[in-house]
Amino acid sequence: MDKPINNLILDMDGVLWRGDTPLPGLVDFFATLRAAGIGFVLATNNATKTAAMYTARLAGFGVDVPPAQILTSAEATAGYLAERFTTDQPVYVVGAQGLREAIAAQGFRFLTPAEVRAGSAAACVVVGLSPQLTYEELAMAAILVHNGTPFIGTNPDATFPSEIGPLPGAGAIQAVIITATGVQPTLIGKPGPIIFREAVKRLGGDPAGVAMVGDRLSTDIAGAQAAGLRSILVETGISTRAEAETGPIRPDYIFADITALAAFLTGETTIVH
Repeated sequence: MDKPINNLILDMDGVLWRGDTPLPGLVDFFATLRAAGIGFVLATNNATKTAAMYTARLAGFGVDVPPAQILTSAEATAGYLAERFTTDQPVYVVGAQGLREAIAAQGFRFLTPAEVRAGSAAACVVVGLSPQLTYEELAMAAILVHNGTPFIGTNPDATFPSEIGPLPGAGAIQAVIITATGVQPTLIGKPGPIIFREAVKRLGGDPAGVAMVGDRLSTDIAGAQAAGLRSILVETGISTRAEAETGPIRPDYIFADITALAAFLTGETTIVH
């Protein structure tokens, strides 16, 4: 018999909120986890924000989660760069403020598109979601990658959920450079193992009682299964129950939302799936 679920890795976009709108039951969900003694770490492929930014966002929703319980692909990417590159050479970044802050905190300087056009070299090219993206930024990234500069993607998410529907994500931006160069990036976020390993470590290191809660089969659920964790899909984001029940990636559990999940975790309801 599986060990009871006593720790959760929680995705955020599509699980706890959509866009800037918290999903129903958010405050009660965290109160329930704490009352039941269920540990949690929030882990997101979103590289536009740092952990501290997410702490502030959650506080605005009425939930207190310290930065130590939050993992972002921005910080995982910055850590990856720090392990593999020295800060004496700049990096070229296509991404939002959170990604830039995380990389700058590791001591890296950023190369500008104008410097690339003038012939300057970069240690690597990092590409994440960038809502204010310009063609020039993409074009100079493609030039560097075409010339052999290592290409790193914060995460492969083709879309991310919003109040009006799925919007193009980091994977869609990376796809432009892939199409232009024929080069595939090294991917940092889910479904890769880096964030999962760190999350389990922060939860005490025993994966047996850990489950991943996400809204996307191709990253959250596939990544959890590859890491040997149980997986829980909620229907408030990208993937649907029909896709989960008929496709090649099958989560251990499917719930309508975090309220239904909380009821299950506390024994108020049972589930067959």
